[in-house]
Amino acid sequence: MAAIGKIRSWGPTLAIIVGLALFAFIAEEFFRSCQATSNQQRQQVGEVLGEKISVQDFQALIDEYQEVIKVTQQRDNLSEVELNRIKDMVWQSYVSNQVIADEAERLGLTVTDAEMQRILSEGTNPMLLQTPFVNQQTHRFDVTQLSQFLAEYKKNPSEQYAPIYKYWQFTEKTLRQQLLAQKYQVLLGSCILSNPVIADYEMKDQNTESTVLLASFPYASVSDDEVPVDDNELKALYNEKKEQHRQAVETRDIKYVTYQVVASPADRAAVMATMIAAADSLRAGAAAADIVRKAQSQIAYSGLPVTRAALPSDIAQRVDSLAVGATCDPFETRFDNTLNVVKLISKVQLPDSVEFRAIQVAAATVDEARIKADSIFKAIKGGEPFDSIARRYGQTGRTQWITSADYQNAGLIDADTRKYINALNTTAAGELSNIELTQGNLIVNVTNRKAMVDKYDVAVIKHTIDFSKQTYSEAYNRFSEYVSQLKTIDDLNANAEQYGFQVIDDNDVANTAHFIANFRGTREALKWLFEAKEGQVSPLYECGNNDRLLVFGLSKIHKQGYRDMESLRDELTAEVQRDKKFQKLAEKLASVKTIADAQAQGARVDTVRKVSFNTPFYTPAGASEPILSGAVAATEQGQTTPKVIKGTNGAYLLQVLSRENRENPQTDLKQAEQTARTKMMQCAGSFMSVLTEKAKIVDNRYLFF
Repeated sequence: MAAIGKIRSWGPTLAIIVGLALFAFIAEEFFRSCQATSNQQRQQVGEVLGEKISVQDFQALIDEYQEVIKVTQQRDNLSEVELNRIKDMVWQSYVSNQVIADEAERLGLTVTDAEMQRILSEGTNPMLLQTPFVNQQTHRFDVTQLSQFLAEYKKNPSEQYAPIYKYWQFTEKTLRQQLLAQKYQVLLGSCILSNPVIADYEMKDQNTESTVLLASFPYASVSDDEVPVDDNELKALYNEKKEQHRQAVETRDIKYVTYQVVASPADRAAVMATMIAAADSLRAGAAAADIVRKAQSQIAYSGLPVTRAALPSDIAQRVDSLAVGATCDPFETRFDNTLNVVKLISKVQLPDSVEFRAIQVAAATVDEARIKADSIFKAIKGGEPFDSIARRYGQTGRTQWITSADYQNAGLIDADTRKYINALNTTAAGELSNIELTQGNLIVNVTNRKAMVDKYDVAVIKHTIDFSKQTYSEAYNRFSEYVSQLKTIDDLNANAEQYGFQVIDDNDVANTAHFIANFRGTREALKWLFEAKEGQVSPLYECGNNDRLLVFGLSKIHKQGYRDMESLRDELTAEVQRDKKFQKLAEKLASVKTIADAQAQGARVDTVRKVSFNTPFYTPAGASEPILSGAVAATEQGQTTPKVIKGTNGAYLLQVLSRENRENPQTDLKQAEQTARTKMMQCAGSFMSVLTEKAKIVDNRYLFF
């Protein structure tokens, strides 16, 4: 009993211990759950209509689009700018498709397999005409070719044809998305009707032209000092037009300082010494290819005569002043920051386009190929038809064209290609050439030559005036010293003048930007910006083409939603001043009834012809004033507007002198009705922006891409 009593006395303590243990267990599970959710959120690129997309899924969409480019454009490497453009296109496409799919689901719109099959059978959709399944005779998409390819790929999914299969999957998916969007647009368009009354007004507006006498009083004639503005007036205008100042995404204003590292005088002298040595070697007759390669020229020596179009503009200009065999002294081109040396090896007239046919000759050994090629060459010379011999060796012998543009920008060209192209360029029309290549021979028959042009065999040494490591280190240390003194954004200006730097404003930077201040390599800086607080200063960033140093401060955050009044102060002030200036002018002109009265009050008077309701109205001073088109249409011929008109750039009074109806016999009421409907459809075309705005889009791409 004593033991039981003792246990009872410990009851409250045991209850607390057990409770704490249970709480610790639950808290641990809750923490793990929160951590898992947080990790999942960190992997989300964005969200549309509550549907989240992970970085892996978005990358898959980008990879899919890149595969399409590889198939359609035969390109493996894309520039940073092109990749960024693709990422933006993929995101915009994803958002649009999600929004349309949501609308279509609620309306019961779908794209059936039967509809897809009809599109494939018709074969006229522009997307289908970009696929490899186009009949070369009819130039239309051939669904039979597609079916055969898919059946064969299903039996034997070879790696060789995998890109084409993926390309077709992308095409089919995109077609379905396009058809669904078209259905939605057609449904929306069916809600927009025109009628003969609207069409009649449309025809009159289009064909009625007026000549008017216009009296102008520009707002600039009233001094800003005459129209003071207070905060109450600004607030009233802000509240009145608040909806116009809603922004869909958060943006940020920054102030930045950048320094571009350039070559020092010592660096320039070192590059110049290299260029002088290269020029001396070219003059001495050294092999052009070796000298160009050793000098690390941006332009490889091909050994082929090329047209001016293949040469940079600065090189093409210099070539015109050189004699054959001459080498110019090193010269500088500022727009690309290079030193250049040019040697004109030869200048010849050659065809820009060559039509030819060829027979490839191969054998077990090169010697056997030479013997076989010699026999073929003699047989054709002896009168045997070229195409007959070509078919005997399993080739078509069909003619094809090669142009200068096909090869002259290729950069490095191997010896066989050089020999082959030179033979095509120098063989007369109707003649044969037996070209000996490394692995065999090529029998070529040139059938036509067009557009004889000047071509230049030039050795070009183009070398960037690079800065040295020492120069970069000195610049970095100096810029780093400036950055180390920055505690708040106010210090950017305070210390910039001392170092000779300039502070630059860049407003409304969105997280959809790919760069800070348009400098490459600033993705990490963009991440920092959207995690920073107002007044903070960034770390020092190395960016650009490894030649830029950058620091910036966050001056203002503009949240998603309504812009605050302070950020719109200048814009609001200008509008309030404009309204007040109009009031002053209107009071001044209260007694004015005619254009002559207005001119007596100091108005500029001009005659404006061919004014119609459907065309923009530009004053003789060059100002756009759309309201005047409506005022002209509402004023009877011979009459003057009953009161002063408030424009964007000034106050106006006008008199309609004459009217002319220039009816177009080609336009009937039905056409006018269709035109009116088209205009209304264009207005309704903003539906996507409205739907997108309501889709609650979250865009976190800047964290990953």
